[in-house]
Amino acid sequence: MRNVLVTGGGGFVGSALVRQLIEKGCTVAVAGRNRYGHIEQLGATCLVGDISDPVFASNICRNVDTVFHVAAKAGIWGDWQEYKKINIEGTISIVESCKNSGVSCLVYTSTPSVVFEGNNIIDGDETLPYTEKFLCNYSKSKVIAEQYVLISTDEQLRTCAIRPHLVWGPGDPHLIPRLIERGKSGKLKIIGAGDNKVDITYVDNAAYAHVLAAESLHQSSRFSGQAYFIGQERPVCLWDWINELYQDLGIEPLLKKVPFVAAFIGGWILEMLHRLPAVRTEPQMTRFLALQLARSHYFSHRKAELEIGYIPIINLEEGKKRLIESISNHGM
Repeated sequence: MRNVLVTGGGGFVGSALVRQLIEKGCTVAVAGRNRYGHIEQLGATCLVGDISDPVFASNICRNVDTVFHVAAKAGIWGDWQEYKKINIEGTISIVESCKNSGVSCLVYTSTPSVVFEGNNIIDGDETLPYTEKFLCNYSKSKVIAEQYVLISTDEQLRTCAIRPHLVWGPGDPHLIPRLIERGKSGKLKIIGAGDNKVDITYVDNAAYAHVLAAESLHQSSRFSGQAYFIGQERPVCLWDWINELYQDLGIEPLLKKVPFVAAFIGGWILEMLHRLPAVRTEPQMTRFLALQLARSHYFSHRKAELEIGYIPIINLEEGKKRLIESISNHGM
């Protein structure tokens, strides 16, 4: 692994991945819609364009031995055509360009949402089937994209999928800022009993798993076509973890609860209202979000440990320490 392309390398996980690759001595190019000053300062090259454009995708995959396809439209709300263009068409474009350009290894950034159907998942593993119950366009698009990546593996192109769950850490633009904003405004309440456990993944661990996967693919074809769940050394009780974070940040703890059924029905009503043409904002609650906040969903990382050697390099306590220090010094 010497000449590497990272799509979405200017994002949260992508930036952490680029740092680790450069530290390993790789020559790194980052493909995205913008130039990223912090990435260029690390020593990577920024290539600006649309990955769903076959011409652009073909150009950026030339003279590359490894591609990390991290770019995606995330979130639980949005127009299907946007998810389709970025997450599906963009993935197809990258995969086909890898094949046409002689790229040997492709690591795809996926999500555990590809198997989440709304029920509790307790120590789930990679034998879980893909969900066919889609309550958000993100999970639907990621199922289609991951399946395409994994079935595209052949003698020339080795592929695998990494499924990190609830990635967090310094610089997080999604999970942590929303938790802080809703905590300070008093808009967040415990959904359901409040005893559900979930996997979370410190950002450096998510990036590390990608590097291990690529190195494993280069070593042997037996890892090709595989998916791997990624998380911390143990799951956390979601609402206890949020309240501990609030305590460290001087935010009032969450005490009030909303029954799951009320949150689920409320999410369904808000979804209907936010599909009206005049409404441009994202609903505060959706059915998918209610399920994610009320259900347990954590996974075994045994396969990742045995096959690609994944063990978290940053534990939960150290991760939270780094997060609090970053917020204290730099804000969100």
